[in-house]
Amino acid sequence: MIDETDKKILDELSKNSRLTMKKLGEKVHLTAPATASRVVKLLDNGIIKGCSIEVNQVKLGFSIHAFLNIYIEKIHHQPYLAFIETQGNYVINNYKVSGDGCYLLECKFPSNEVLDQFLNDLNKHANYKVSIVIGK
Repeated sequence: MIDETDKKILDELSKNSRLTMKKLGEKVHLTAPATASRVVKLLDNGIIKGCSIEVNQVKLGFSIHAFLNIYIEKIHHQPYLAFIETQGNYVINNYKVSGDGCYLLECKFPSNEVLDQFLNDLNKHANYKVSIVIGK
C-alpha cells in the first residue's frame, strides 16, 4: 500500500520524470536518500513500471497521427497481429479492446500516401475505421 508521500512522489514524477532525488525530495519534504529509497520501493513493487520520454513525432517527420478501430470477423487474429508486428515504423500502440471493434490501433504517418498504402495492406487482414487527430 502507498501513503500520501508516495502519491506525491508519483505525482511529481508524472510531471517530470527527470527530477533528481534531491529536487524530488524537496518537493515532497524528504531527504534525497529517503526519496530514493521510496522510489526504489515503488519500482520494486511494480507501482512504477518504468520511465519514458514523449517524442515529438511531427519533428521526426510524422505529421499524421491516426487512431484506427480494427474489426476482424474471423476468430483467428494472428494474420492481423503478424502484419502489425511488421509495421513498427508506423504503429505506436495496438490495444485489444472491448466494445466497438477488436483493437484500437494508434499510428503515425509521414504522408497521406503512406497512410493510404498502410490502409490498403491492412485491409488484407482486417476492416477498419480511421480517425485522424486534429489537435490535442
